[in-house]
Amino acid sequence: MPTAIELAEQFQASLVGEASTAFIGLAPLEQAQPNQISFLSNPLYRQQASDSAAGALIVNKADLEFLQANPTENTSKRVYFVAQNPYATFAKIAQYFAKASAPKYAPGIHPSAVIDATATIPASCHIGPFVQIGAGVKLGERVAILGNTSVAMNTEIASDTLIYPSASIYHETQIGERCIIHSGAVIGADGFGFAPDFSASGGEWVKIPQTGRVVIGDDVEIGASTTIDRGAMSDTMIGAGTKIDNQVQIAHNVLIGKCCVIAGCAAISGSTKIGHFCIIGGAANFAGHLTIADRTTVSGNTSIIRSITEPGQHFTGVYPSMPHSAWEKNAAILRGLDKIRQRLRLLDKGKHSES
Repeated sequence: MPTAIELAEQFQASLVGEASTAFIGLAPLEQAQPNQISFLSNPLYRQQASDSAAGALIVNKADLEFLQANPTENTSKRVYFVAQNPYATFAKIAQYFAKASAPKYAPGIHPSAVIDATATIPASCHIGPFVQIGAGVKLGERVAILGNTSVAMNTEIASDTLIYPSASIYHETQIGERCIIHSGAVIGADGFGFAPDFSASGGEWVKIPQTGRVVIGDDVEIGASTTIDRGAMSDTMIGAGTKIDNQVQIAHNVLIGKCCVIAGCAAISGSTKIGHFCIIGGAANFAGHLTIADRTTVSGNTSIIRSITEPGQHFTGVYPSMPHSAWEKNAAILRGLDKIRQRLRLLDKGKHSES
């Protein structure tokens, strides 16, 4: 078990309390025991933190001063890890403990895997049951590809990337180092591109070949059942450090910058460019061919139909829920707004003619 001083030194936190205290893991404030660590990142939970039985808390300086000024019976033996960003420090310490219990994927190739003779598979890789690896695929060191995943021809996957079961990686995809791709993700499917060719007597939608790739940077995480379409002619690109939740749709030729976060069920239409460090809420959606500035935040369920050029703005376009009867009344008012506007214009014209 790591001691307080070992954790403080490894994660650059100031230590207040007994350096030799050892811990078995982390837990929420209300459940933590004396041999566990919890954290406080919102001052609204100061009293809950004060009452917690946690043997250690990760806090910032202001919260530490509050807790020390308001001692309880649990605080006398407590250890504090003081950090500028307690939430991020909690995440890093959580990773430390999670490694001990995480599954270990031993190097080797399962006998049921089907691997083309031209694929490059280092001995340090783990290839699970019923995996299919196509011609010309190149894997880096310690890549783990779990059962029933398909990796198509000429794909390159860099070192230490983990791909969970039943993911589908289409041809010529490039995936960076230390990426995590969850089950059911589809990387590199055709983008939705069709040209209309109709006349009075009929016609068809003519498929546009999708000849680009998907290029994914280092340290990207892609959630379960997320789809990232390949480009039509140029590439769809996901920047390093970006985290994408479950069931997200990213269309062809989309460019996403580095260190963005995209919550579940968001949809980004073709050729839209998302800047760096953007935050996109669940079920938000973007029209195609837009440019979104760096550090933009988009609330859940918001529709973005125009480009955003000024960095650091926060956009929300969602009406809160209400009883259905109230919604019907408001909808009736909205339907009549155009008539009200016309009446106001007539009144305004009347006033001007009188003057």
